[in-house]
Amino acid sequence: MDKINQTFASEFILLGLSGYPKFEIIYFVLILVMYLVILIGNGILIIASIFDSRLHTPMYFFLGNLSVLDICYTSSSVPSTLVSLISKKRNISFSGCAVQMFFGFAMGSTECFLLGMMAFDRYVAICNPLRYPVIMSKVVYVPMASVSWLSGGINSIVQTSLAMRLPFCGNNVINHFTCEILAVLKLACADISLNIITMVISNMTFLVLPLLVIFFSYMFILYTILRMNSATGRRKAFSTCSAHLTVVIIFYGTIFFMYAKPKTQELPGEDKFQTSEKLISLFYGVVTPMLNPIIYSLRNKDVKAAVKYLLNQKPIR
Repeated sequence: MDKINQTFASEFILLGLSGYPKFEIIYFVLILVMYLVILIGNGILIIASIFDSRLHTPMYFFLGNLSVLDICYTSSSVPSTLVSLISKKRNISFSGCAVQMFFGFAMGSTECFLLGMMAFDRYVAICNPLRYPVIMSKVVYVPMASVSWLSGGINSIVQTSLAMRLPFCGNNVINHFTCEILAVLKLACADISLNIITMVISNMTFLVLPLLVIFFSYMFILYTILRMNSATGRRKAFSTCSAHLTVVIIFYGTIFFMYAKPKTQELPGEDKFQTSEKLISLFYGVVTPMLNPIIYSLRNKDVKAAVKYLLNQKPIR
């Protein structure tokens, strides 16, 4: 009976940077500023892509979805992280942890598919420009985005439900900023082989497959660009692709570090390594969504023109 009572955790404690109290106020200010930039930058892009007809194209439709995703992902974890840094309140309820884990995994999985579909969109635009309006019509790119969201949600439901049904025998301290799934799995006092198997399948589906699409898309794009006679056309094509490649490198670099090799045991003497893991996770969760609109959209002259047009609109009285 005692064993049964020990298997249920009503709440968890998030350690965050509790071992480095002098840095907490610095990280609070940095994260708050970056979160505001995320909301403003992605919010501007969403509004511009909706109200400016010049941005009603597949590329900006995907970018709008990426901005919604970034806002949802950060809003599910950043506010609680800020509260823990400034008030020292580090506890989170069991259900709150499950919700946070669900949104984190769902948004990450969805972004993997979206980046792959954006690479395919660039492939069609550069390699088959005459057929682009037909291949990437609205009846095609809207279902593509819908599949990304649906598959990411289903994947997250599976991973979250398998993780949160595990027994946690007394230890409820999560060595992380958020209820990140790998950090939660370390607390389980039961066999997590099924979790590892499903995560490997998830990694293959949501990391490797989109990355293959991105790789082969850019191989064909590079081949097409090198065959162009116009230097201006080559520069324009490279400029269009460079932003997407930058986002892909940042996104996949951090996410592969965290999820490509699930860790199930915490070994002694790894405090510094675990701190670096947490900081890289923070980079993935805050810095990447902040950079996305800057790298991908706000430097784009079409977006700048759309934003300037919206700001110059006079309100109707």
